[in-house]
Amino acid sequence: MESLDLKTLELRAINATLQAEGDGSNKSFKITNPLGSHAIAVGLDAPIEVNVHGSTGYYCAGMNKQATVNVLGSVGPGVAENMMSGKVVIEGDASQYAGATAHGGLLVIKGNASSRCGISMQGIDIVVHGNIGHMSAFMAQAGNLVVLGDAGDALGDSLYEAHIFVRGDVKSLGADCVEKEMRMEHLDTLKRLLDEAGAEAEPSEFRRYGSARTLYNFDIDNAGAY
Repeated sequence: MESLDLKTLELRAINATLQAEGDGSNKSFKITNPLGSHAIAVGLDAPIEVNVHGSTGYYCAGMNKQATVNVLGSVGPGVAENMMSGKVVIEGDASQYAGATAHGGLLVIKGNASSRCGISMQGIDIVVHGNIGHMSAFMAQAGNLVVLGDAGDALGDSLYEAHIFVRGDVKSLGADCVEKEMRMEHLDTLKRLLDEAGAEAEPSEFRRYGSARTLYNFDIDNAGAY
């Protein structure tokens, strides 16, 4: 495992080293002394593993593709923003809009996530071991958001076709978000995601939420919900 120390190397140099690994060599890297720096391990596009020993600032592992990024700490806003594939695991908590606009891959947050978790998600799978804040999955288009704890206000507001699974309490649902039937295919998906995220929970303990599809086309009777 190659070690990269942010006390002795500039962030730009560290990211350039990681981004240069495009030959599928499956190398492993250890980043030490992140010191809350922003944009650590962004724009990766190779099947490498990056272990960040400490907490980070904004946009850690943003635009990730193929790589596995493990953060042994907490992260600031926008972790795994616009991720395409790969896996990002946060051992601590995540600030707001975790996994925003992400198209694929798996984001695992072993602590809590703040507001707008999964905002406008477009295919990513997100598993949060703790709680999530208000306006999570706002305008979520595709993918799965799994929450082992509780959810804040306005969950799934203006939701499209993403699936939301919550084991705990939901403070309130957003516009056009409703509780839905949990069918066998949803239980299978949920079991797979819980296993991949190392979460000890039974799929039968969760409730599923999705779009009521009343806002897809403008209707004057629904004007107050837009």
